[in-house]
Amino acid sequence: MPRASAQTAAGLDMQLYPGLTITGAVGTVYSIEFVTDLSQTNAWRCLEFLRLPGTNYLWFDRSAPVTGRRFYRAAADVRPNMIFIPPGSFKMGSPTNEVDRLDDEGPQTVVTLTKGFYMAKYKVTQTDYQWVTGSTPSIFTGDFSRPVETVSWEDATNYCARLTQRERAARVIRTNSVYRLPTEAEWEYACRAWTSTRFSYGDDPGYTTLANYAWYLDNSGRTTHPVGQKLPNPWGLYDMHGGLWEWCQDWYGPYPGGSAIDPQGPATGSYRVFRGGSWGCKGGECRSATRDFNPEGQTGYVGFRVVLVPGPT
Repeated sequence: MPRASAQTAAGLDMQLYPGLTITGAVGTVYSIEFVTDLSQTNAWRCLEFLRLPGTNYLWFDRSAPVTGRRFYRAAADVRPNMIFIPPGSFKMGSPTNEVDRLDDEGPQTVVTLTKGFYMAKYKVTQTDYQWVTGSTPSIFTGDFSRPVETVSWEDATNYCARLTQRERAARVIRTNSVYRLPTEAEWEYACRAWTSTRFSYGDDPGYTTLANYAWYLDNSGRTTHPVGQKLPNPWGLYDMHGGLWEWCQDWYGPYPGGSAIDPQGPATGSYRVFRGGSWGCKGGECRSATRDFNPEGQTGYVGFRVVLVPGPT
């Protein structure tokens, strides 16, 4: 193994493996970072986000064969408006006997996401969008804490690119970190929060509890509402059911079935996927597994939220 320098709580020390020992409180999220030259104080690059599983944890660099010297550090990472989503596996889609199931929710696929990521607690608001782009296209006005809508898939991805550029320049995120739309698999995994029921809070066959978690056809008044007014899912994400559909990164296409690791969706397509339901949807359309699609156009029932991931190193 190549020699690497690892920064621990006590400072830098030399190791005979490419990694470091992290000492801290269990459950703390760290940004695992490296540079090749310690004089490059603004060049730390993020390899991964890690939730500490033990008070003394031995971490190894598995990103690629490390052929030169790297200096590592673990920086506690606190992002009040984002939720850390740990790596893990889940069944994507719905079983054939789920009430109100649609054909494109199968075949169920066992998906493994190998790296943790951050997801925004809330959909991007009109305030957020105006701060980054200088304008807001929304047709539902009167309260800038409402989620932005009437944004195309291209508008959403451009927002992510501009937010990335701005926060890199302000050193809020590392030089290689990226804001982007979630993949469809990341979105459903985060929505389910390790549940397998129709909704993240349970099956709710009669939709008697949905109004506690979602703005949908029965309670929305056919308009959007300020974010965060309903109960969150088990991981602390708000408005994952209803309110506005949310653009995903993927092209729309069938699930592969079997198993998949870090799936990115089809390589090409005619439509982009959005998930979660909206103010105009019936209860069954707000389930964790429900999918819809659009040819990337602007509508008053689709918004988005961002995820933060390490970029290329």
